[in-house]
Amino acid sequence: MLRRLASGEQSIGALASPFEMSFAGASKHVRFLENAGLIRRTVRGRTHMCSLDPAPLSAADEWLRFYERFWTERLDALERELNADTDKEQP
Repeated sequence: MLRRLASGEQSIGALASPFEMSFAGASKHVRFLENAGLIRRTVRGRTHMCSLDPAPLSAADEWLRFYERFWTERLDALERELNADTDKEQP
């Protein structure tokens, strides 16, 4: 659902359509995403329109990028150590 909302605002019915779920199930899922702060919902008559709130996703992306750099550096250091040990063992 989040990926679909990245292309623009959609109704709950439109969000549910590609999935095998009831409207009630989709509404419950949307409520969960809304409570998590990932989407915003506005009511227009009887239609509930949803839009993506990118701020929390941006914070998560920043956190993931930090640890991606951290682990990349650590794994590169490990690879250098393993290669150094292998070089020492060869005649």
